[in-house]
Amino acid sequence: MSDKRYRVNNYIKTPQVRLIATDGTMIGIKPTYEALNMARSAGLDLVEISPNANPPVCKIMDYHKFLYEEEKKEKEAKKKQKESVLKEIRLNPRIAQHDLDTKIRHMEDFLKHNDRVRVVLMFHGREMQHKELGEALLNQIIEKLAHIGEIDGKMADTGNKMIVTLKPKK
Repeated sequence: MSDKRYRVNNYIKTPQVRLIATDGTMIGIKPTYEALNMARSAGLDLVEISPNANPPVCKIMDYHKFLYEEEKKEKEAKKKQKESVLKEIRLNPRIAQHDLDTKIRHMEDFLKHNDRVRVVLMFHGREMQHKELGEALLNQIIEKLAHIGEIDGKMADTGNKMIVTLKPKK
């Protein structure tokens, strides 16, 4: 349900309102009690659409039907919205070329599906002395994926890990 609340009927406290009919035509500025009487005589509700306007804009309509339509619009908007997922791929600097190509293919698929990819390069033992090899490997990955993705932020070096995040190109 929408967290936006609308004032309806007797809860509208302003002395005058800008009134819109059920078919969407502008009636004009009317006293609130007169607009309320018009809505009641039609068997409908007076709903405050735009409270910040001066005077507030109100429309004569069926309030429950209006809430239902709003909820449907929200659901539809949420359905079209796709959140970006962060996928993580872990490597070590001694990875074989074929294995690296396979991992790069996986990263390509993730980027094509509009997901972000975090590449984590793990160093073990004495591999820590050759961080330049790891950096070269990450740069090679970034270069191969440049046509579909771009680096998000910068390369991070945290002790025994080097991390780079890629996001899909717009």
